[in-house]
Amino acid sequence: MKGLVIALQFLTRLPMPRVQVEEGDFARSMRWFPAAGLVIGALVMGAAMIGLRIDSWIAALCGLFIWVGVTGGLHLDGLSDLADARGAAHRDRARFLAVMADPHVGSFGVMAIALQLIAKLVLLHAVAETGHMWPLVVIPFAARIGPLFWTLWLPPLHAGLGAQFRQGIAPTHLIIWLLPLAAGAACDPAMLAAPVLILLWGLWLKRNVGGVSGDCHGAGIELVETGMLLALLL
Repeated sequence: MKGLVIALQFLTRLPMPRVQVEEGDFARSMRWFPAAGLVIGALVMGAAMIGLRIDSWIAALCGLFIWVGVTGGLHLDGLSDLADARGAAHRDRARFLAVMADPHVGSFGVMAIALQLIAKLVLLHAVAETGHMWPLVVIPFAARIGPLFWTLWLPPLHAGLGAQFRQGIAPTHLIIWLLPLAAGAACDPAMLAAPVLILLWGLWLKRNVGGVSGDCHGAGIELVETGMLLALLL
C-alpha cells in the first residue's frame, strides 16, 4: 500500500499519511498510477453527479473543477510545456529540450491549456446530458495506464522522472491493469478507445519527440482523457 500512497501524493493534492520513502520506492509507485486514477475518477463522477441535480452545465463545471483541483493541474503543466517546446523549437532538439525544461509558460502553452479545459468542459456537459456517468470513474484510471506503456516502450528524453520510473515497472504490471480495463470495455465498448489512444500517443512521441519525459506523460494523460470522453459520445 506504500506505493499507492506515494502515487496519490505525487499525482494528487489529497491529504495522505506520511510514509518513509526509500530508494526505489518512488519509481515503483508508478505501478499504482492507475489505482490513483480510480480515486480521481470517483471524485470527478461524484462532483458531476452532485452538479447534475441542478443542470448538466453545472455538472460539467463541478466535474472539471474537481478534475483540475484534485490533480493540481499537474498534467496540464506537462501539456503546456510540450506545446511550448513543439511550437518554439520543433526542429531543433537541443532547443526543444531547453524549452521543455523552462518553467515559464509561453503562448503555445496557454493556448493548449485553454483548449484542453474548454474541450473537457464541453465533453463533460455532453456526457452529463446522457446521464451515463459511471465511465467517468474509469477514464482517469485508463489514462494512467498510459505512462506504464510509454515508459516500457520509449527511451527517456533525459535523466528525469521518466528515467526513474523505467526502473520500477515491468510488462506484468501493465498486463495486470489492462485486465480490469477489459472488464470495463465489456460494459461499455467506448473503453476500448483507451489502448488505441495510448498507442497513438506513444507513436506520436516516438516519431516527433524521440522519447518520453514527465511532461510527455502528463500531456498524454490529458489527451487520452479527452479522447475517451469523446469516445463515450460517438
